[in-house]
Amino acid sequence: MCLAIPGKIISVAGDEPTFRTGKVDFGGIAKEVSLAYIPEAAIGDYVIVHAGLALSKVDEVEAQKVFEYLKRMKELGELEEAGP
Repeated sequence: MCLAIPGKIISVAGDEPTFRTGKVDFGGIAKEVSLAYIPEAAIGDYVIVHAGLALSKVDEVEAQKVFEYLKRMKELGELEEAGP
């Protein structure tokens, strides 16, 4: 299944908005994603990510709800299997 999921930005790299990336934590699994669509995103922000692109910022409470749903459905394992 392919869906957009929330994650917390734990680091940011790059100065030019088009090429900025961030390491995003998805409930214990960290992946590198593009921040080109939301150049205002900063460390500590929660973002919705799909196909390696952060699409928008999201409230932390909403992100935690989604993490809980995914854990219940055992869908977070798909991130580990997909690799970096």
